[in-house]
Parts: sequence; C-alpha cells; structure tokens
Amino acid sequence: MAHIYIFSPSSAVRDKAAFRRAVKRLQAQGHEVELDEAALASHMRFAGDDATRIAAITRAAASGADVALISRGGYGLTRILHSLPYKAIAKAIDGGTHFVGLSDFTAFNQAVYAKTGRISWQGPDLEDFGPEQEPDDIMQACFDDLLLEQGEGTGWQLPKAEAERRVLVKDAPLWGGNLTVLTSLLGTPYFPQVKAGVLFLEDVGEHPYRIERMLTQLLRAGVLAQQKAVLMGQFSNYKLVPTHDKGFKLATVVDWLRGQIKAPVLTGLPFGHVATKVMLPVGAKVDLVTEGRDALMVWGHI
Repeated sequence: MAHIYIFSPSSAVRDKAAFRRAVKRLQAQGHEVELDEAALASHMRFAGDDATRIAAITRAAASGADVALISRGGYGLTRILHSLPYKAIAKAIDGGTHFVGLSDFTAFNQAVYAKTGRISWQGPDLEDFGPEQEPDDIMQACFDDLLLEQGEGTGWQLPKAEAERRVLVKDAPLWGGNLTVLTSLLGTPYFPQVKAGVLFLEDVGEHPYRIERMLTQLLRAGVLAQQKAVLMGQFSNYKLVPTHDKGFKLATVVDWLRGQIKAPVLTGLPFGHVATKVMLPVGAKVDLVTEGRDALMVWGHI
C-alpha cells in the first residue's frame, strides 16, 4: 500500500489519543506510516518553533512518501512561508509525493502554487482519521482514490434553488481553501494570481458577517471578478445572534455575492471542517458542469 509521512507544520497536537488512533487506523489499512521526529513537538501553540516546523517540512519533502499528510491545522504556516524549501517541495511533487491537508495548510497550498506552479491537495489531516468512530466513508474513499491514483473528479448535489442555471467551465485552474487564511495572503507573494479560475472556499467558526467582510476584501481587490466560478464549501460552527442579526445569515451573504459578480456562485461543495470532505487538487485544471441539481468537477489523472 502507500507510504504516508506525518508531519506538523502548524499547531501542536493536543489530542494524543486521537493521534495514536489515526496512526493505527492507517496502519490497519495496510499503509506504511512514518512519523516525523517533530510530529508531536510543542512550542507555545505551535508544533515546535518556526525553525523546527520548517525542518519538518523539509524532511517531508525528502521522505519519498506517496503522501505527506499534516497532523492538524490551526495556525503557524503564514509565519514561515518566506523560508519554505520551495525547490525541494517542487522536486518532491514531481517525484510523486502528494502534500495533503486543510485549514491552515491553505497557506502552504497557495504559496506552493504561486511559487512553483505545482499541485498540492486540500483534503483531510491526520485528525480526521482519529475519531473514536470510523472516519466518514466519503472522505475515506476519496483519500483511498488518491493513494490508488484513481481520483479524477468529484460531484455533489446543489440546492433546488440553484438547479435552474446551467454552468459549464472548461480547463480552469482550481484554487482556494480556507477563506480566512486565503484572505490573509492577499498582497503577498504567496497569493496566486489566478485568472479565469474556479475558486473554492470554506471556513469554521466565522459568523456570516465576517465571511462577507473577507469576501468584500477579495471583491474590491479584483480577485472575485476574475474567476469563472466560485464554489462555497461548508461554513460550520458559527452562531447567529437573533437580536443583532435580524435575519442576516449565510444565505444572505451568498445572495449578496451573486449580485456582485457575473460568475456563478455554487453552494454545497462537500469540503471544509466537517466529517464529509472530498479531495481537491490546488492548481489543477478542471472542468465544471451542472445539470439540474447535479454538479460535477473533473480534473482527470494527476
């Protein structure tokens, strides 16, 4: 089976029991799981100081693994983007290593795409394999497809209200990830200058007004108007305040966004800080088509 290298480029692992369960679960699936020497390091809120985490990424790039999988997200990568070994990372990707993660790993994905043009993946982290119950079937199947080099696309069902407009986008670069992290990169060398792309977004713990504020920043910076489509993933774990919001909710933000750009805004993408998540190749060229409530995005063999 696959050689999976576990490393920690962001926040420290706090749930050691879940970490061990995840490793055992992947091993039980027949994979060779190699732990970076600093995978469980801790320095303040980080998985080691900046130098430790840069060294961990360097070792992951040199591991020769089929998949370099982060232990968890959190925070820390934006601090060290200027010091990442981009040539080594590009060489590793060219050699067949798939870097996989989400959340704070959005910074890595975008920086690698901006600096090298290489493809890395938004997908699960090790924590997603560590719950006491079995991992989500769809997430597991998508991860397995990557390991078997069989994953060539993903599909989902749109809400009824989005079934009327047919969308067809061909040969567009796919990019995006966590909205907060992505927005924090705007104006830096690590923000990809993507035109005519398919942008996907997700977030966790962010109230809809904060989501709108970040989308407004991307809008006024000219980013959203240059896209062929915007895919809204899962925006989870926030709480509305009826006395303040007065009906303002996530659907309000989506409706507002549709009024600001010509590109279609599609919702329901099964990706984010939720159990069910697909694998998404940042930097790959994709075709996107909708037919009724069915949405299909295809990138072919990578």
